[in-house]
Amino acid sequence: MKSALFCLSVFVYVIATVNGENPYRFFDWKVTYGDIYPLGVKQQGILINGQFPGPEIYSVTNDNIIINVHNHLSDPFLISWNGVQQRRNSYQDGVYGTTCPIPPGKNFTYTLQMKDQIGSFYYFPSLAFHKAAGGFGAIKILSRPLIPVPFPQPAGDFTVLIGDWYKINHHKLKAILDNGHRLPFPDGILINGRGSGASFTVDQGKTYRFRISNVGLQNSLNFRIQGHKLKLVEVEGTHTVQTTYSSLDVHVGQSYSVLVTMDQPARDFYFAVSTRFSSKLLTSTATLHYRNSAGKLSGPIPGGPTTIDWSLNQARSIRTNLTASGPRPNPQGSYHYGMINISRTIRLASSHGQVEGKQRYAVNSVSFKPADTPLKLADYFKIGGVFRVGSIPDSPTGRKMYLDTSVMGADFRAFIEIVFENRENIVQSWHLDGYNFWVVGMDGGSWKPASRNQYNLRDAVSRSTTQVYPKSWTAIYIALDNVGMWNVRTEYWARQYLGQQFYLRVYSPVESTRDEYPIPKNALLCGRARGRTTRP
Repeated sequence: MKSALFCLSVFVYVIATVNGENPYRFFDWKVTYGDIYPLGVKQQGILINGQFPGPEIYSVTNDNIIINVHNHLSDPFLISWNGVQQRRNSYQDGVYGTTCPIPPGKNFTYTLQMKDQIGSFYYFPSLAFHKAAGGFGAIKILSRPLIPVPFPQPAGDFTVLIGDWYKINHHKLKAILDNGHRLPFPDGILINGRGSGASFTVDQGKTYRFRISNVGLQNSLNFRIQGHKLKLVEVEGTHTVQTTYSSLDVHVGQSYSVLVTMDQPARDFYFAVSTRFSSKLLTSTATLHYRNSAGKLSGPIPGGPTTIDWSLNQARSIRTNLTASGPRPNPQGSYHYGMINISRTIRLASSHGQVEGKQRYAVNSVSFKPADTPLKLADYFKIGGVFRVGSIPDSPTGRKMYLDTSVMGADFRAFIEIVFENRENIVQSWHLDGYNFWVVGMDGGSWKPASRNQYNLRDAVSRSTTQVYPKSWTAIYIALDNVGMWNVRTEYWARQYLGQQFYLRVYSPVESTRDEYPIPKNALLCGRARGRTTRP
């Protein structure tokens, strides 16, 4: 297998050199189970090349990323790339609606391109509740050398992966859900895979970049550093207006970059991460260590905010830096989104209850039921009976919840509005694969057409994951410029597993390689697609 990978590497390198393509970066990952001790007790974790969290993907705008993933687990495995837009290439998305799982003992080579992107993202396992066992890691996409960045080069660039965690084995967590029950409250918060003991060493007087991603299963988290301010500079690939905060709410699935200047006396300070909007408060700490530290950690652990209004006001203050250069999520920068007519409004509301005697979750009354064949493959091979476009309505219907393989059709190059309506007492978090969208508005109460009067139509932040506050709504605008089958899901992972997701089929009747790449020659074929052949 290694020799095959070497030959592939040489072949791709030669082609890239001859054609003057963007650089290629190669990764060879071995996915295994192994012992981990994140909360002080031994657990079975998912390791990548023996690491928990997994290795970091470091790249530059437009780089081609080749990742050969060897599955040494006892069950099928997939990796998805949270926030990394696979332009014209949903076959590489790494969720079951688009990609066949990697069987035990087999491998699959992902071919990704960081097309027109910069910023902070992460990857994670998308099947079988594997996310509760690890298998996640950071993705950093830097600007190309000649593209100016709207802040001085920091002295260092740290990854901070935060998330709630269970001591319970992920197989048992999955069984709890499969038996129709809800998960218990998490046991702790991890910072870079540790419940305590993580440390970041810095030099006094210098400024550092911290890339923070909430890779957890359900809880919104607040991040803060004792005695230091956080200057926000980037959100999921968008340079932001550089606003300074004392702490930052990071909802599940979201990523942020902040600059922190080491302007305090040389000693050790607390990193603190705690749950928000939860029935119990969980807090985890790490250490910010000044290299010439004269004192150990002291004083109380800094407390976080306590109100929803604080979080809502912070969210509304996060805006796009319109003067920043460099690649931004397409089509931002090519036109002003606030001057385009909306061709369609989609309203999405979640619900939950019993279906066939088991707890399920739904979008517009439809609880997603996985098909026997990935939807993208069924679409490509024109296999009937796998899914039906239009199997989920554009608006809440009030119908009793039911199961279906929900796929919503959408036209290539349409410009649409989606309103997430939260009728619950929890914070929701929603993600769309393959796209960034503009978060144009959020407020309490029910959304009405008149709510558009308060939209930000000038410099709303562009991102791929947004929160919806309790008894509130959030509105987004999307330019549908990326053909494919794209997952729309809650980032509350137990709910996603139990049906709170669907697929948005962005379709072009032309079926041109200009609009969408052909199916990869190495595509795994399963279900009713097994035995078929890809294009020559």
